[in-house]
Amino acid sequence: MAAQPKKKTSHRRTHQRRSHDRARVGSIILCSHCRRPHLSHHVCGNCGYYAGREVIVEKPARRAE
Repeated sequence: MAAQPKKKTSHRRTHQRRSHDRARVGSIILCSHCRRPHLSHHVCGNCGYYAGREVIVEKPARRAE
């Protein structure tokens, strides 16, 4: 059997322990190609560039006939 706590953990102690368990926002940088903000280490959603090269190629628009 495992050891059991003798007393209830207080709200204060619980919150102090969990004070670092939060979601963090990644650093925002400017795209080197279009100068729009995007998350660091992610492909730019506007132009599709990452680390100075085009990663996502835009598809040509379909013609309406």
